[in-house]
Amino acid sequence: MSVKKNAITPQNSALTQLGDDLRGLRKAQGLTLEDLAATSGKSVSFISKIERGQAKPSVTTLQELAGALGVPVGWFFETDGPAPADERPYIVRANRRRKLSYSGLTSTDYMGFEDHLLSASLDGQLALGISTYQPGGNTGDELYTHTGEEAGLILKGQIDLHIEDKVFRLEAGDSFSFAASLPHRYSNPGDSKAQIVWANTPVNLRR
Repeated sequence: MSVKKNAITPQNSALTQLGDDLRGLRKAQGLTLEDLAATSGKSVSFISKIERGQAKPSVTTLQELAGALGVPVGWFFETDGPAPADERPYIVRANRRRKLSYSGLTSTDYMGFEDHLLSASLDGQLALGISTYQPGGNTGDELYTHTGEEAGLILKGQIDLHIEDKVFRLEAGDSFSFAASLPHRYSNPGDSKAQIVWANTPVNLRR
């Protein structure tokens, strides 16, 4: 049985999704193709082909790209079997959430918090995520800024939202929004876990 040259096959669909994931993560970290090529040791043209679904990278190559982007190689693989093709561009099931990392950081575990992506991809203008803060966890001792706007809803626990020289104690059910160009940070002052659902636009994974 022959397959038409331009027919969509499971393999082609997987390559396209891999390329979308790689491009979205790279752009969210503010990296150019040249930046990623320099840190991963791969050529610009090869990375570009992967992003366009025109190359089949080996697992070793994906490990090198993942390392350069500060994520586990599992970021590029389905964690619980392949998601239905018709829902993958739109839906994230609870058991398929991917853990986020930020440019310059391979993990935020040492700060006592972690973020998981709720958006179907990073290849768009809006990112939706969920943050979990351990007691005493925070986003670091320093305030940080980035482009765009940020908003969120406290799901449980307490969060201190620092914006410039102000500190706001937030409880479950409280929400917030602000220009992300204002210096800010988050911390959990309580003795139990805290969770936030947040959104920012444009997508930005630089802290």
